[in-house]
Amino acid sequence: MARIELIDRKDGLDPDQARLFDWIVGSRGELVRPFQVLLHAPEQAEHIARLGHVVRFESGLDGADRELAILATGRAHGCDYVWDTHVDLARREGTSPAAIAHLDGEVGDLAPREAAILDMVGELCSASSLSASTFARVESHLGAKGAVELSVLVGYYTLLGYAMASFDACHVPGEA
Repeated sequence: MARIELIDRKDGLDPDQARLFDWIVGSRGELVRPFQVLLHAPEQAEHIARLGHVVRFESGLDGADRELAILATGRAHGCDYVWDTHVDLARREGTSPAAIAHLDGEVGDLAPREAAILDMVGELCSASSLSASTFARVESHLGAKGAVELSVLVGYYTLLGYAMASFDACHVPGEA
């Protein structure tokens, strides 16, 4: 059970929370779990939601690459919610079954682009830094803009994971 009440209805929200609730639902189709936590702090939640909109819907990253990085970041931080909500989307966006299986611990060959993305996510999540060789590999596949967007994506999903983990909202019993 989450440590704080998850906000999942508009009833009882103050005007700032209600306005943001509507914007998030309009942007994402529903009030997703991270914002059920973050809406307790609407000023921060608003900026985080707007950044998330850019990361998810306005980035130049290919959908398969974006979703692979999201899944890898969720796995790196032990946030099942991220995996559960993005694995089907990753498949629809064209993330390879081999890359998804790799994140589930299976050994197999990855395309060089996938390996570079996963190495970057892994280094950022484990060491908060990026080696020159991994950066060069990522930049060769995604360009400088793509490498920056990928680093922002990792930071964004790390922020969401930490926010949910702080309030025990990454793993909610009885939820798929």
